[in-house]
Amino acid sequence: MLPLLEPFTADFVLRALVGGALVAVVCGVVGTWVVIRGMAFLGEALGHGMLPGVALATVLGLPTLAGAAVSAVAMSVLIGWVQRRGRLSYDTSIGLLFVAMLSLGIIIVSHSRSFATDATVMLFGDILAITPADLWLLVGAAAITIAVAAGFHRRFVAAAFDQRIAATLHLRPQLAQVVLVGLVTLAVVSSYQAVGSLLVVGLLLAPAVAAAPWTSSIATRMALATAIGVLAVFAGLLASWHLGTAAGASIAAAAIALAALSGVGVRMVDVVRRAPLPQITALS
Repeated sequence: MLPLLEPFTADFVLRALVGGALVAVVCGVVGTWVVIRGMAFLGEALGHGMLPGVALATVLGLPTLAGAAVSAVAMSVLIGWVQRRGRLSYDTSIGLLFVAMLSLGIIIVSHSRSFATDATVMLFGDILAITPADLWLLVGAAAITIAVAAGFHRRFVAAAFDQRIAATLHLRPQLAQVVLVGLVTLAVVSSYQAVGSLLVVGLLLAPAVAAAPWTSSIATRMALATAIGVLAVFAGLLASWHLGTAAGASIAAAAIALAALSGVGVRMVDVVRRAPLPQITALS
């Protein structure tokens, strides 16, 4: 085997690759809609919103994934409640709860004896610690994401482009919004183990952003975003192994780098297309 690929001879790295690839599937599908609908701030807020649940589960010795799920769902409900009751704008509601939940999570985990370690895992993830049980949970998350995205595709499209027309066609755009928020919550929670709460939005957004200029349909954008996400996981794990960097941060950085390269590639293609063709004169 090539020395470059030596890390994948280790079982824990191979599990990290498979787990990261499954996360890329979830984020590729959901992230496409997040970019289309402009919901990046919501994804970031949900990433921090699950911290209190994770922190409480860590202190009490309970499954962190369960704590993350409960807390993220509570965060999404609170955003809607504060917006309705407080007459605040959507981004203001998210911003207030963003800081509140992040602060609460750090306060709770500060009671842990291993505060520094627990806080680091919460914020930046620990993809190299993925277990076979975690892989099965990710398989379930990917299956649910694909099934729901396929079943609600028409509703999502209609709600994204004109909610009044969607309502006229009885496609229930409000239900589509609730389901989409649920998918974002699922993506954030399932990605937590891989890249943590701070970096999850990078994996959620960057592959979808990178795929957007090269595709002409939502389905192909999802497929390409998934492929780019898998490539980011692969490159990030290699960089982490050979350079001694944090795995989650390396994966997120690789995803951002691929998005940047995609942008450069699009500009180069535009330059080539706009360049004047050479003049050919006929020989007399």
